[in-house]
Amino acid sequence: MSEESQFFRPVRDFCQRAVVTCTVDEPLVGAAGRMRARNISSLVVVDGDRPLGIFTDRDLRNKVVAAGADPATLCVRDVMNSPLATIGEEALLYQALARMSQRNIHRLGIVDAGGRLAGIITDTDILRLQAHSPHQLVLDIEKARNTDDLKAMHARIQALVQHLAGTGIGIRDLVRLIAHLNDRIALRLIDFLRTRHFSDLRDDSFAFLVLGSEGRSEQTLATDQDNAIVYADDLGADEVKRIEEFSQALIDGLIAIGVPACPGGIMAKNAAWRRSLGDWRKRISGWVETPTPDNILACSTFMDLRTVHGNAGFEQTLKQHIYDLSAANNLFLMRMVENGLRFAPPLGWFGQVKGESGGAHSGQLEIKKAGIFAVTDGIKALAIQARRLDGSTAQRLEALRAAGVMPEKEAEDIEEAFEFLVHLRLRGQIEDLREGREPDNYIQLDRLNVMQQGRLKIALSSVEKFQGFIRHHFGLHLVRG
Repeated sequence: MSEESQFFRPVRDFCQRAVVTCTVDEPLVGAAGRMRARNISSLVVVDGDRPLGIFTDRDLRNKVVAAGADPATLCVRDVMNSPLATIGEEALLYQALARMSQRNIHRLGIVDAGGRLAGIITDTDILRLQAHSPHQLVLDIEKARNTDDLKAMHARIQALVQHLAGTGIGIRDLVRLIAHLNDRIALRLIDFLRTRHFSDLRDDSFAFLVLGSEGRSEQTLATDQDNAIVYADDLGADEVKRIEEFSQALIDGLIAIGVPACPGGIMAKNAAWRRSLGDWRKRISGWVETPTPDNILACSTFMDLRTVHGNAGFEQTLKQHIYDLSAANNLFLMRMVENGLRFAPPLGWFGQVKGESGGAHSGQLEIKKAGIFAVTDGIKALAIQARRLDGSTAQRLEALRAAGVMPEKEAEDIEEAFEFLVHLRLRGQIEDLREGREPDNYIQLDRLNVMQQGRLKIALSSVEKFQGFIRHHFGLHLVRG
């Protein structure tokens, strides 16, 4: 296994399982003596098998020795840090590194699905694996001091993805990494702006939302901006004006870094995509109640909303509004599904994949229109109906499978098809970059070997079957065109 691919393995494969612990009521002198005897720098403080906090040698220096306190009169609870920063044991190694970097800490408690202490991992443990890694890029993003630095980091994401694509890393993990790194760049830019120009804005008064594929954490290398701002209903005119100014600076900054503007104007700097919570509720209601093609497209993009910065409560309120509206107005979901069904997989006689027949892309396949869009949109419609909009398409699909909305076999087939189509999309974009072209969503069919051509036919056939399932699920087979 390559050194880079280790960063896509779960932290449970690397953490120290034998954790030395103590209780909150243990005398400080005894705890310090155990640290010395074990030659360790910290103890995890627990209540049974639940982590409560951490006690370190730095706490001894800063809170006891430097303060002139009598250690014989203290217990662990008097000097420990709580709560302990933790991460689930199934989280990937690069995610653990990102969390340490973001919080400026050196260790994380590892917990199982029930919240029980399962181990501990330190930045030293991980850095022994490799000095140059996705972790280094995360660290460099956090150290960036201006937009020029971030522009260089944005370019490095493409180089890193090109390198990692040949290491056997799963496509789901690779796409998630792209989204994570893009989030880190956006957050670092926001940190610049908030610190230098907009320190008066309250984090609980607004939220910066990403939409569409970015909202689903499914970005590849050909992506532009889709984002919005939502702010509290009770803000005064001056506060609203400051949020407008912040939005303008943020989007202009992202463009300067190298994130292209949305051709359709779906960006927080535009008033239509920057509203109060109440106005957003009205806007969504208008889209749902009048399902024209433009309204369906706008609403579908917005429904993938995900909070990158600010008050995450607004996101949950808006999702609940979407669920309630859709339950009361099934016509919108039907129209949304009909829109997705327009993108039929390009299969001809005997399952032959048909490329474009003319123009600059003759013989090529627009992979997003050929199958990816049909899957993301169909799964989204099912997820709205089932009130399970959170996460990526794969995560939504898993939630639908667990809820019994999709049969096991159909869910497995469409999951495998979707991952292969996204793999082809990313591979094509990497080829574009290596050959000096702007990455797009076209793949060159003549570059696929026999096995890949066969898998593509199977994937598009699975999409075709999925569209049949969607058509019946929403009763569209009963509606005459």
